[in-house]
Amino acid sequence: MTVIEAARVLGEVVQADERYKEYVKCKEENDKDESLQNLIGEFNLVRQNLAMESDKPDGERNDEKVKELTAKMHKAYEEVMSNENMAAFTMAKQGMDKLMSEINTILTYAVEGEDPKTCPSEPPAADCSGSCSTCGGCG
Repeated sequence: MTVIEAARVLGEVVQADERYKEYVKCKEENDKDESLQNLIGEFNLVRQNLAMESDKPDGERNDEKVKELTAKMHKAYEEVMSNENMAAFTMAKQGMDKLMSEINTILTYAVEGEDPKTCPSEPPAADCSGSCSTCGGCG
């Protein structure tokens, strides 16, 4: 089996994982939620207007408008994030991100010469050199 073939098999296994299935289900629920999509659209519009106003030169920028748009953007963000479907999606995405991080960590250790069957799946601590051969053990 080639590396690419193995990656394709890994992709199939990832798609069979419950974390992936939950992620896709939650993403689809978000896409169908018209109220949420409207909130996201409003957030993006306010963010765009804020960026345009903030990018103006000092003499042309209206600082009061920047302040107002910033507050409006924060409020819109809170409304998006408090949506039930978005909350579920956020949790599902965290699960997928953790899975991808574990896969990445194993591949990184393997590329560095470690045994892929026994290397850790968690990223190394900040003070870790990344080489298990010179390690006194994980904290």
